[in-house]
Amino acid sequence: MTVGEPDQPGLQDPSLLRPYMRAGGGWTEPESELAEQNEPPVASGVRPYLLTGGRTGPVNGTLEIEAQMATTALGRAILERLAFEQHDIVLLCQQPTAVAEIAAQLNLHLGVARVIVGDLLTSGYLSARRPEVGLHRNVPIIERVIRGLQAIR
Repeated sequence: MTVGEPDQPGLQDPSLLRPYMRAGGGWTEPESELAEQNEPPVASGVRPYLLTGGRTGPVNGTLEIEAQMATTALGRAILERLAFEQHDIVLLCQQPTAVAEIAAQLNLHLGVARVIVGDLLTSGYLSARRPEVGLHRNVPIIERVIRGLQAIR
């Protein structure tokens, strides 16, 4: 709902705004953080499905968010020819970086980051170090855990 004169569209009645929203849109921040920033962060106008080609999951559906990504020699060689998010991800992964950290550092939705990282993996520009999966069968450790839990009772 807007208030004001017809020649001033878009003015919102402050009593109708959520307390955490600014009048012009966007999230409010504590006063101390606002004072430190010169400009509010600008959200990308690009929709996530445009970045991923409409896909909602990576080519390899088992890409874990904790998997460590690293740039390969091929990725370093082609870095300057990559565009936008792909370039940023390959550049960021010069040091091993988890998929979740890539999303956080680049302000991307986690699903979008997984799709783009999956594409870069398939292309050979990134390599992945995945967490161990499966059952750990170290009997002495399992026995120590059981004894520790029994001692708590």
